[in-house]
Amino acid sequence: MIPGIVPFGGVSASVKMYITICYSASHMLLEFHPEGSYMLTKRQNLLETIRGGRPDRFVNQFEAFHLLSDPYTRHNADPVYGELNKVNDWGITFSWPEGTPGVFPVHTPDRIVVKDIRYWKDYVKAPKVKFSDRDWEPFIKEAEAVDRRDQYVTALVAPGLFEQCHNLCEIQQTLTNLLLEREHMLDLIKYLTEFELALADELCSHLRPDAVFHHDDWGSQKSTFMSGAMFDDFFLGPYKEIYGFYKTHGVELVVHHSDSYAATLVPQMIGMGIDIWQGPMSSNNLPELISKYGGRISFMGGIDSARVDFPGWTRNIIAEEVKRACDANGRLFYIPNTTQGMPESTYNGVYEALTEEIDKYSAVVFQ
Repeated sequence: MIPGIVPFGGVSASVKMYITICYSASHMLLEFHPEGSYMLTKRQNLLETIRGGRPDRFVNQFEAFHLLSDPYTRHNADPVYGELNKVNDWGITFSWPEGTPGVFPVHTPDRIVVKDIRYWKDYVKAPKVKFSDRDWEPFIKEAEAVDRRDQYVTALVAPGLFEQCHNLCEIQQTLTNLLLEREHMLDLIKYLTEFELALADELCSHLRPDAVFHHDDWGSQKSTFMSGAMFDDFFLGPYKEIYGFYKTHGVELVVHHSDSYAATLVPQMIGMGIDIWQGPMSSNNLPELISKYGGRISFMGGIDSARVDFPGWTRNIIAEEVKRACDANGRLFYIPNTTQGMPESTYNGVYEALTEEIDKYSAVVFQ
């Protein structure tokens, strides 16, 4: 960013004002600021951060993204906290038991959708993605109300291809199928890809998003679920197609969530068009990844949720984690955030406290 400070006449010295003309990567913005100070919009500050420019503060978690729902997602809503055995339009059963951090598929033998991958077509029927104008109306109005100079209108898509495979088949069986039933798994993934492309078409034509936030967990805390070669074989091509569609239909940024270890898949992330990886755990050695890949992809996470989002959390613990993550990962190509896949926390007050502590530490680092 290149700021130009121009004195603005006609005001007293005690209320002296300046016009700041900000030439950023996305917009030229004319703003009034006291004593020549300036502040980028949330969107501009994000772009300065991920493009190696001159951010004026840390991007604070999800602040630059206005996440939108849609009729399909609303119709397939997850269970609420404490709700058990809710079946969605794919036939997948989900529960959110009390005392757990989120929603999980139920895979007792009677509730697994795909009983035999060889006959997946007998079990898997994609739900509709086309809805009436009336169904879309509240979501379109919400999108239109967003100030796109300040935030990205962001479509939310979950689950992704791998997660949907194991939602349908169960995780261990899915991994076994990838090893032993390659052709059937490729066919299923192609079917899921076609569904995602149809959904993407509806999202882009109705909401005109300029960002997409897409979920698909690809690993555990310490390892990916599969080798890079297997990932390339099954998922790289489909994701190039999906993210390529978004990029050619008005989406500027692809943000992909995987709260896991996935350092070995970063080259694939870059290849499929991901701009920001959201959710990387500290086990990924983010300073090393930023040094190696910064400028081609950015990283949004680095504060493991388990370290801050638990019953005994304190403000001091959160402040220490924010300082550690920001000091280790630097100002560019990094966004401090928990590994949680939404702007929320499991325990009340944690997300808000993190937001406040990131702002406080920004004031120290960017003074």
